[in-house]
Amino acid sequence: MNNTFQGSQDYVASEELMRSVNIAIALQKPLLIKGEPGTGKTMLAEAISQALGKKLIIWNIKSTTKAQDGLYVYDVVQRLYDSQFGNEGVDDIAKYVKMGKLGEAFSSEDQVVLLIDEIDKADLEFPNDLLWELDKMEFYIPETKETIRAKNRPIVIITSNAEKELPDAFLRRCIFHYIEFPDEAQMKEIIRVHFDQLEEHLLDQVLETFYWIRSLYNMQKKPSTSEVIDWIQALQLGGISADAIRKKVPFAGVLLKKNEDIDNMRRYLK
Repeated sequence: MNNTFQGSQDYVASEELMRSVNIAIALQKPLLIKGEPGTGKTMLAEAISQALGKKLIIWNIKSTTKAQDGLYVYDVVQRLYDSQFGNEGVDDIAKYVKMGKLGEAFSSEDQVVLLIDEIDKADLEFPNDLLWELDKMEFYIPETKETIRAKNRPIVIITSNAEKELPDAFLRRCIFHYIEFPDEAQMKEIIRVHFDQLEEHLLDQVLETFYWIRSLYNMQKKPSTSEVIDWIQALQLGGISADAIRKKVPFAGVLLKKNEDIDNMRRYLK
């Protein structure tokens, strides 16, 4: 199967981003993606999975996530419960070992796309704790004295919102790409994927207003791609004309999520 990523039907990727994806695949290194929220970091992994016809495994990282969670979990409580009630198979420790998302990717018979989403949410040690596994594509389970090796090296996509700095040792092992916020021409392409019948004058007014809002001074949370798509849906449902968009910015709460930003925008509308 061809492992060259050329974008997908539902995802508009820049030439530079496609090159970064393909270099990471060729060099068999994780691709670390940064960019402001709403630039399509998570959707990139979905697009790669769709375009290459490979299963997508998603490991959503939280503040409490430990590297061990992605490898395997040994359910000692269930084993103890089974032993107390005389259930069969208690001596089979492997029965109580459940693979995490990384272990699932390693164990797959076919190559998969593994998304490690928002790695910067975890503590500072989390990326370092994964260095061996991502380098060697294997890990050891002491309970069963078994080494799990990747049958097919997964395509690893890692996203970060840059909430905290990642360790240098981890960064050295990754291909890095920063997704710039789309300019007006690229945003128009993205919107056309979702709204292929949208009237041109309406689209022009939406984009003019959207980028005007993003340019306003002292905005705490600028609207993103996902929010402008939601806004267009709201405008269509509300039957709002193109001429009313720039004058009143209807349904501003779809675009802006903070009272201060809405008040700030309204000051400029007066």
